[in-house]
Amino acid sequence: MEHTPQSATRTVPAPAAGTPRPAQEVLPAFLAVVFTLLGFGLVLVYSASVRTRAPEAADACLQRHTFSLLLGAAIGTTTAFVPPRQWKRMAPALLVLTIALLALVLVPGVGARINGARRWFRVLGFSVQPSELAKLTVPMYVCSRLGGAPQRRDEWRVWLIVLPLALCVVGLVAAEPDLGTAAFLLLITGTALFAAGWPVRDFVLSVGLAAVLAMGLALLRDYQFERLVGFAALWRGRADAPYQLRQALLAIQSGGWWGRGLGCGVLKSSFLPESHNDFVYAVIGEELGTVGLLLVAALWLALYILGLRLFADRRRFSFSVSLGTTLLTALTLQAWLNMAVVTAIVPPKGIPLPLISYGGSSLVCSLAMIGIVIGLARSPDEGEHREHANSAAMC
Repeated sequence: MEHTPQSATRTVPAPAAGTPRPAQEVLPAFLAVVFTLLGFGLVLVYSASVRTRAPEAADACLQRHTFSLLLGAAIGTTTAFVPPRQWKRMAPALLVLTIALLALVLVPGVGARINGARRWFRVLGFSVQPSELAKLTVPMYVCSRLGGAPQRRDEWRVWLIVLPLALCVVGLVAAEPDLGTAAFLLLITGTALFAAGWPVRDFVLSVGLAAVLAMGLALLRDYQFERLVGFAALWRGRADAPYQLRQALLAIQSGGWWGRGLGCGVLKSSFLPESHNDFVYAVIGEELGTVGLLLVAALWLALYILGLRLFADRRRFSFSVSLGTTLLTALTLQAWLNMAVVTAIVPPKGIPLPLISYGGSSLVCSLAMIGIVIGLARSPDEGEHREHANSAAMC
């Protein structure tokens, strides 16, 4: 007779009629934080690009960002109304689609090659990055296979089917090459395994293997090794650090506590590469000061805490809770990693600040994730429907 984990069978009583669920109480505050971050993004993307380019190019940058924001809002609103059981059913097909797109982008003449990497499709003048889609579809597939605290007999499926497919996606992203995103996908996969209730012994083993693989990816190419060496040199003195990191720290230092004022930054003017994209956090530090940096960090912490509270009354290890928790963790972790890179806490890697940085694929996928989180929190998954129905029948 197989032992079923107590946490997997624990149920949370359905709220009494007329009692608002935690999701209904917390959702307005959660959306307010999301809209605030998006507002920061609109203002800062324009401010960071207006002086690094010609004025008309800055306007075009703002228009593209606004278009991506509206598209992402439409997709996020749509995904918020898709029931959890539908996502669970579509997860394998979405993963196969992601693998196909990642393979297709590597084909010469199909994927656009920019700065030595083949990561984008060019569609109607816009760049589409399929690796951003992988940040959504990989955890969705993992949670759909494991949601509900899998039994011991299901472990072989994880080792022989689920993890190999996830590693296939990681390998394709690494081949672009985009080793930072590949390592981040490994981290998200581990988060999904943990949130879905995979046995601790197997989880620790998989995390150890992923750490070894991530280190191998970091040392796979010379420029990645040079980044690590340059980051280590920073601790000997700022003069030895990589140029982009030096400029980011200089921008933050020059901003002081209150900043130079919105739009008055100097380092963004051709001195700080990617100032409107991966290093927009440094522009915040220069123009809004340490107070602005702390405000953005606090907003992301609030978004994560409020997001977890959306699932306060839900059954642990269910598909809804495991996927919702994983997507929230992925978004927040990406934001904190970006802030840590810009402030030289961790080695540099190309990763945008979600909801704020310029970049259509990242913004659209981030808003789609938020929409899915809201949809998962608003409607119980299929298993919870059955549990509540059985409870009502017993009464």
